[in-house]
Amino acid sequence: MAISGRFVALLAVAIVPTVLLSTGWAGLAWAGVVVVAAALDVLLAADLARVRVERRMPRLARRDTTADGTLVLANDGSRRLRGVVRDMWEPSAGHAPRRLRMDVPSGERRTARMRFAPFRRGRRTTAGVAVRAFGPLGLAARQRVLHAPAELVVTPPFRSRRHLPSRLARLRELDGETTLQLRGHGTEFDSLRDYVRGDDVRSIDWRATARRQDLVVRTWRPERDRRVIVIVDAGRAGAGRVDDEPRLDTFIESALLLGALAAAAGDRVDLAVLDDAVRGRVHGATRTDVVQRFGEALALAEPGLAATDWSAVPELVDSVTTSRAFVVLVSSLDSVGASADLLAVLPRLARRHAVVVTSVTDPTVERMASGAVEPTDDGRGRRGGRAPFLPDRAERDVYRRAAAERTLLDADGVADVARRAGVEVVRAAPEQVPPLVADAYIRAKATGRL
Repeated sequence: MAISGRFVALLAVAIVPTVLLSTGWAGLAWAGVVVVAAALDVLLAADLARVRVERRMPRLARRDTTADGTLVLANDGSRRLRGVVRDMWEPSAGHAPRRLRMDVPSGERRTARMRFAPFRRGRRTTAGVAVRAFGPLGLAARQRVLHAPAELVVTPPFRSRRHLPSRLARLRELDGETTLQLRGHGTEFDSLRDYVRGDDVRSIDWRATARRQDLVVRTWRPERDRRVIVIVDAGRAGAGRVDDEPRLDTFIESALLLGALAAAAGDRVDLAVLDDAVRGRVHGATRTDVVQRFGEALALAEPGLAATDWSAVPELVDSVTTSRAFVVLVSSLDSVGASADLLAVLPRLARRHAVVVTSVTDPTVERMASGAVEPTDDGRGRRGGRAPFLPDRAERDVYRRAAAERTLLDADGVADVARRAGVEVVRAAPEQVPPLVADAYIRAKATGRL
C-alpha cells in the first residue's frame, strides 16, 4: 500500500488530538477514523490485477534523434482507475514523460504518448510499468509493477551522412551521367564516339573505324554488381578512446558511409563484425535497406578486450565470394606488436582482392609531438615543493614529445609494412576517416581495381 501526502497530513491531525486527549477516548477515536478512511480508500481503489498494458512503439531508433511511441492502459476491472504510471525504461533510453497521471474509467482504455531521445547506442530495455492506483479520497493507494517487457534498439547516429551527396555526385560522373568517361581493367563497355585529341589510342575501335572511315573510340563505365566487404574490428583496438569517443564509433561511421555509397553504386555490400569470433553479419544489403541493416547489426557492437582473430578473415571473405572484391578492414594500425596478426593476413588478401585498411590517429598525440600541448601539472609535491624524484617542467616536455614521436613513428612503420603488402592505408583523425574510406572506394572504381 502506498500512502499519499494528503494521508500523512490527515494522520498528523489525528495524532495530535490523540496525544492531547490521551486520558480519554476521543483522540483514539479520531485516529481510528483516519486509519479506517485510508483502509476504505485502498479497498475502493482500482484492482490492478485487472489492468492491462499495451505498447505501440518502433523497434529501432537512431541515437541523438527522437522516436515516438504510445502506452495504452486498459482497465478491465469494475472500479475507476485514478493513478500515476511510470514506465521503467533504462535512463539512457531518454524516455519522457517519466510519470503520467491517468484516469481510466471501468471497461475503458486510455493512451499516453511517449517520446524517446536515446543517447547511447545498443539495446535499451524496460522491465515493466509501475502503476499506483489511488482511492476516491486520495489518502492511500495500491501499487503494482505490471509485466510489460519491451526493447528499443538504438542504432548509430550516422553523422558521416553529410559526406554522402558529394561522393554520390562523383559516382554519377564515373557512371557516365556526365561527360566523364574512363577506361580500366574493371570497367564495362558503354558506347562508341568520335575520336578527339587527347584520347587514349588504346581505346580506338578499329572495326568501327574501318566501317565509318573515321577514328572511333570506345567509352567505358565502372562495373556494377561488384562485391564490397566491410569488416569492422570490435576487438581491443576499438576500445581505445580518441577525442572522448571509442574508436569503434569511428569504425561504425566508416562502415555506414561506405555501405550506403557502394549500395547506391549498384554493388552488393556485406558486413561482418569481428573480434575473437564473428559477432554480426549482414549479407547482400541493397540500396534501400543498407543503412537500416548495417545500423541494426552495428548497434549491438561493443568493443571487447579480446584480440581480434584476423586469421579468420580470408576464410570469411571466401565464404562471401570467390571473385575479386573490395575488402575494407576497419581497424587501426598502431604498433607492430598490436597489429602483427593483421599484417600477417594482408599479403594473402591483397593477392586476390583490392584491400583497404584504416588507421585512426589521435590529434592529441600529434599536438603533443609538436609541443602544442601544455603540461597538466607543475611537478610539485603536496607541501608546495618539487619532489626530488620528479623531473622539472622542461624535462617532462621533452619526455612527452619523445613518447608522442615514438608513437607516430611506430604507426608510420606499420602503415609502410601494410602498403608494401599491396594494401591501401587510410590514416587520419576520427572525423576524416569515413570520407577518406569513401574516396578510396571511388578511386578503386575509377581506376578499374574493382
